[in-house]
Amino acid sequence: MNGSVPIGRVVGVPLRMHWSVPLLVVLFAYGLGRQTLPVWTPGRSNAVYTLASVVGALLLMGSLLLHETAHAAMARRSKISVEDVTLWALGGMTRMGRPQSAGAAFAVAVSGPLTSLVIGGAAVGAGIGLDALLGWAVPAAVLVWLGWANLFLGVFNLLPASPLDGGRVLQALLWWRTGDRDRADRAASRSGQVMGVLLAALGWVSFLRGSSGGLWLVVIGVFITFVAGAERQRAVLQTGLRGVRVADAMSSPVAAGADWLSVRRFIEEVAVGSRHSALPLLDFDGRPSGVVHVRGLARIPEAQRDALRVRDAATPLERCAVAAPGDLLGEALDALRPGVGLPLLVVDADRLVGIVTAKDVTRLVERQALGGGGAREPG
Repeated sequence: MNGSVPIGRVVGVPLRMHWSVPLLVVLFAYGLGRQTLPVWTPGRSNAVYTLASVVGALLLMGSLLLHETAHAAMARRSKISVEDVTLWALGGMTRMGRPQSAGAAFAVAVSGPLTSLVIGGAAVGAGIGLDALLGWAVPAAVLVWLGWANLFLGVFNLLPASPLDGGRVLQALLWWRTGDRDRADRAASRSGQVMGVLLAALGWVSFLRGSSGGLWLVVIGVFITFVAGAERQRAVLQTGLRGVRVADAMSSPVAAGADWLSVRRFIEEVAVGSRHSALPLLDFDGRPSGVVHVRGLARIPEAQRDALRVRDAATPLERCAVAAPGDLLGEALDALRPGVGLPLLVVDADRLVGIVTAKDVTRLVERQALGGGGAREPG
């Protein structure tokens, strides 16, 4: 996610934090220290409220991290590739590959909310016990607040609306029930669009009635609506690609250049005359060795273009998407690892035979919508 920085690893997965997280901690701490704690435990000093609120906000962020960690751990257990876990203003996000079975999809989706519900129940119980046994009212109030926040998070995430976890659960159940993954994807994303609009409307009405928290609900509703719409488009795309082979979508022949050329020679001899923004590279034996993006070449200073080899500015083959001409295009796109997108290099017997870009896929879908399938022209 743009604006995030790496801060470590969790269950073997890179952990990143968005710039909005410190702001979120401040907002949580402010609400807890200036509103909740003075009402629940009146008569304490401002220093006590401030310390307790900061600890409570940090504990809440820790519980959000555990929520996402549960997703990542279950995904790895289910043999699903995980790119990273990012904490941000709306909680967290785990980037992972697509599950290959309804059971795996269900397990990954439900693991996060269950973790939040367990944390919530444990925190509420601990808070009540701490107050009853030791009379520590402020720590107990922080734990109860933390518990209710996690219980709300767990229940809210189980709403049947993609991209919430509940939408993923709904998708997995429909996939298991019908055996049609694309149909399940479309139904879950449609549910997300409806739920997002309802949440945004509810938030706006609450705001008009004087609740400032309604604006936060509006933001969440708009976000859910937008992401669900994007997921619905992807589901429709997957349906349109049924039975389509990679060879049907690829551009061929494709402009490619030697990876030992200098950046300047590659730009002059290959990039300038190409219609693609991502260009394959070939090694001394004529085998594909990676992909270089034109925008990346443009950022290289003029003074370095003669000395720098183009392969040094490229994405190596092991980090590129590769498929055979006879592979199903939908399966090839599903198999893309998190963080690895198009173009898709089409390789046959260690030789580059074509390339599939986002424009190629869009063009193919448009042709099919017009009733035109089969072979396509190069380019």
